[in-house]
Amino acid sequence: MSGNFTVGLVQTNSSDDLQANIEAASALIREAAQRGADFVLTPENTTHLTQGREAVLAGALPESSHPAIPAFADLARELGIWLQIGSLSVKLTPEKAANRSLLFNPEGTVVARYDKIHMFDVDIPDGQSYRESATFRPGEELVLADLPWGKLGMSICYDVRFPHLYRTLAKAGASFLSVPAAFTEFTGRAHWHVLLRARAIETGCFVFAPAQCGTHVAGRRTYGHSLVVAPWGEVLADAGEEPGVVTAAIDPAKVAEARRMIPALTHDRPLKVPAETALA
Repeated sequence: MSGNFTVGLVQTNSSDDLQANIEAASALIREAAQRGADFVLTPENTTHLTQGREAVLAGALPESSHPAIPAFADLARELGIWLQIGSLSVKLTPEKAANRSLLFNPEGTVVARYDKIHMFDVDIPDGQSYRESATFRPGEELVLADLPWGKLGMSICYDVRFPHLYRTLAKAGASFLSVPAAFTEFTGRAHWHVLLRARAIETGCFVFAPAQCGTHVAGRRTYGHSLVVAPWGEVLADAGEEPGVVTAAIDPAKVAEARRMIPALTHDRPLKVPAETALA
């Protein structure tokens, strides 16, 4: 790791209008760069947020012809920043897409791709139901990417509920964890802050979690509150509930400092799974 840097999180209220979403995200990315961000991240579903399998597939495009990719590549190059687009819906087959996060370097080259591993197949008590596995093919590989300041472990939204993913990334060398999200308002109020702080504390990593906010197509509501969390668990930035940008100064030395104080990553013990017992 070398040197401090500024991270910028973009918080959007994306719709099902691809071009409008590209333009809105680009304006906020520019704002983040103008505020000194060296590394800018956007939320899950940056360019297309809709509801229902057919609508999602209709808006998914192959990576080779996705207009958002050259647009964001040009923007990263123009601004001279590292840029992570939280996710795009990338068409794989007529029946399946990938929920894919892309990392661009300051030359505008895609240097890492991560496909969301854990599918959000849940019925929320507020009446909303989600079946991501009907539309998306789950990813199968963890992704570590090299930034100038250390290694980045990539994830997306629902992945945050699976702590072993982040522990594995941290043990593989990650100092920073990205969690772009479109967290529901209902689950966000209950769990968003505590999950992200826990992932930071457990791993001794910085967590960067840009999020969607507000009301979207078909009345879907997302929580907002894009967060930057330090390795000791402090919230360094919280974007609230409206579209916008937050930035935070990042000192990578805080990673080693937190891990020296609580070296839990070195304290794993083998566990014996208890044998099944018959019910009395």
